[in-house]
Amino acid sequence: MKTTLTTYDIANALSNDEFAGFSRAGAFALAEYLEEYEESTGEELELDVIAIRCEFTEFESIEDWSECHFSDDQLEELLEDCKTMNDAHDILTEYIEERAQLIRFDGGIIVSQF
Repeated sequence: MKTTLTTYDIANALSNDEFAGFSRAGAFALAEYLEEYEESTGEELELDVIAIRCEFTEFESIEDWSECHFSDDQLEELLEDCKTMNDAHDILTEYIEERAQLIRFDGGIIVSQF
């Protein structure tokens, strides 16, 4: 027996998980990502908010993510050849995309664990 959930149902469950900290916009972006994953792989997913909370984290920006994952020295080394903030943003984006899933939405990003 199973129940098929709508995007709204998924987003509502994710945003109501008090330990995850997903914003409403972030929860909808993640719900849409999970639905697209199901469609593209043909794999049916079970909604497990605890597993999703452990796998995905929301950040306000790429820069916010980098502050949580690099020391100042590591970040300086990674961005040593950058001439502009756009260069730094592009390098950090590429770094994430090579290692994890990056979900962009109006108001922030969601990154999977890697």
